[in-house]
Amino acid sequence: MTLEVRNLQFAYKKNRVLLGVDLEAEAGQCVCLLGQNGAGKTTLFRCLLGLLDNYRGEIYLDGKISRRLTARQLAKKIAYIPQAHAPIFNYGVFETVLMGTNIHRDKLRSPGRDERNIAWEMLELMNITHLAERGYAEISGGERQLALIARALAQKSRVLVMDEPTANLDYGNQFRVMRQVKELAKKGYLVVLSTHNPEHALLYADKALVLKEGVAMMCGEPEKVLSPALIEKVYGVTADIQRISTPWGDTPVFIPYFE
Repeated sequence: MTLEVRNLQFAYKKNRVLLGVDLEAEAGQCVCLLGQNGAGKTTLFRCLLGLLDNYRGEIYLDGKISRRLTARQLAKKIAYIPQAHAPIFNYGVFETVLMGTNIHRDKLRSPGRDERNIAWEMLELMNITHLAERGYAEISGGERQLALIARALAQKSRVLVMDEPTANLDYGNQFRVMRQVKELAKKGYLVVLSTHNPEHALLYADKALVLKEGVAMMCGEPEKVLSPALIEKVYGVTADIQRISTPWGDTPVFIPYFE
């Protein structure tokens, strides 16, 4: 699976939000999208997901122009994982994941053995089978996020778009979710996620795309892209990068400071 974004431009009436964004990514990669609120991250996601199609430029999925695909065809290629939320109805975790299989069956047919097997397989993949009988509203924020990822995986899509998957999660759950995200990339999925934490890109991503006011400032290997100068320009924060020794080698971290 490959994703290519060429000179993507979008405007809400006269308000130009994206001003020529380019991105190339492929299966097995995790791409982190960074930038201040209002930088264009959500609009980019909406274009990728086919929710907006009146953009200029082009988006290709496996070499095919994405806006020429039907909604059903697109859903079989790309899945969306929102931020964890409290549902109106307390569906069970297994039933929540099972909903992801809807795209692969006729609307009038109830989920059968094949769909239930897929849902269970995705629970296993995310290591949350012990939550299967729990209510979605009764589990932690981190567990909800893993359940939403499992639901998206049940679509059998190979591109996963995640909107700030660690938002509102405590430190431990942030680590657990991002670790699973990285494992999905290793398993051959293409993950595109937005984050407000540059260290997520340094620790887990293969590529970072930084937006500022709709312009792609930099795109490439996180350690090469996320320089102190760029962080200051985008976020207005002065920071140094230091390397610390970890069990998996030297790891870069940002150390912000204030005068």
